Amino acid sequence: MEAIHAFVAGHNIAISAGLLILAYIFIATEKIPKVTIALLGGVITIILGLVSQTKMINGSINHEYFVNFVDFNVIFLLVSMMIIVSITTRSGVFNYIANELLKMTKGHPIKVLIALGIFTAFVSAFLDNVTTVILIMPITFSIAKKLDINPIPFLLTEIVSSNIGGTATLIGDPPNIIIGSAGGLSFMDFVKELTGVVAVILMFVIIFMVICFRKALKASPEKMQEISKIDNSNTIVDKALMIRSVIVLSGVILGFVLHDAIHIETCIVAMLGASILLLFEKPTQILCDVEWNTIFFFIGLFIIIGGLEASGGIQLMAEWILNVTKGSETATAMLILWASGIISGIIDNIPYTATMAPMIAEIQKIMGSDYAYPLWWCLSLGACLGGNMTIIGAAANVIVSENSAKEGHPISFMGYLKYGIPIVIISLFISTIYIYLRFLR
Repeated sequence: MEAIHAFVAGHNIAISAGLLILAYIFIATEKIPKVTIALLGGVITIILGLVSQTKMINGSINHEYFVNFVDFNVIFLLVSMMIIVSITTRSGVFNYIANELLKMTKGHPIKVLIALGIFTAFVSAFLDNVTTVILIMPITFSIAKKLDINPIPFLLTEIVSSNIGGTATLIGDPPNIIIGSAGGLSFMDFVKELTGVVAVILMFVIIFMVICFRKALKASPEKMQEISKIDNSNTIVDKALMIRSVIVLSGVILGFVLHDAIHIETCIVAMLGASILLLFEKPTQILCDVEWNTIFFFIGLFIIIGGLEASGGIQLMAEWILNVTKGSETATAMLILWASGIISGIIDNIPYTATMAPMIAEIQKIMGSDYAYPLWWCLSLGACLGGNMTIIGAAANVIVSENSAKEGHPISFMGYLKYGIPIVIISLFISTIYIYLRFLR
């Protein structure tokens, strides 16, 4: 075993990088559940000694202790928001809002598509994308059936809107949670820097979707009238729960907004909100709704990337990017934005962001926080928006395509791609203009 550890110590960068690449390959092929790959990779990283199993050395804290590489700000924020969303959803409040919005469209298919797109984007800014599309899909299938039209235009709009809307805030998409924690960025930093450009991107993308599907979005006056008369009286299933959960969710978001004034971390605010709601619930039932696969996927992934960080591999990556771009902030920003957009369309954007965030933190150490500040927003825009490129680019895409196939409306990989590629190009082009005008000129 000593000989193995000596070999690993002499080739630690190559071995840790190889483990990460191997994990990426297995995650991309989806032959084995990605949580299993991440946990197995994390255990191998520890066993090989790339990170340490020992918390203390000679009475001092060991900085290479494997737990130190797990970002618990991310873990606790994710778990807490999953609990809050699960409890709030049970009241029926989100379905009620969606139905009221659809009644305003008078059943006109193009207006319905626009309303579903805007609603999905808005909700995705505060809930995770998967939860949002799971909420909106049953309503979508019901509307399409009543209008007697194909639901695919609505579903595709919801997919792209969920990924775009999730880009707007710290809690909208897991990559943003990773970026916020690594870069020390608050909820209001994301609102200030990203919400405006995300709204512009959403507007252009919805216009694109309307143009693409305008011929398919037609229904008879009788069918449209059915939508305008949706009965929403029984959608709220528990009024007390709705009031309680809406107050707590609003309080949590207010806590995020006031972060700079109250100096309480977002994960602590979310944990407080989740704890208050759990006082009125049976925790065992609610905790079943937490996506533990996602949580343990993050933990394993953080350990694998910790091996690369401890070996000096992350620092090497940062130095390589600075050498390639010759230290130009504009070139570095554009490289990160477009590479993130393209790569996140091909592989899961969570492991990609988890790898890139420490690298930008390393660039920040070398070049300073002013130089690195726009790079965080390039990573966020690229990683979140790039998920729209393919049907496997984000978890929400996969969930919608699977459910659509079950309903008899399959979405093929190539069929989606002809919309996904133009949408990502539009999104990244607008992002490029914004990043340059906002930070680089």
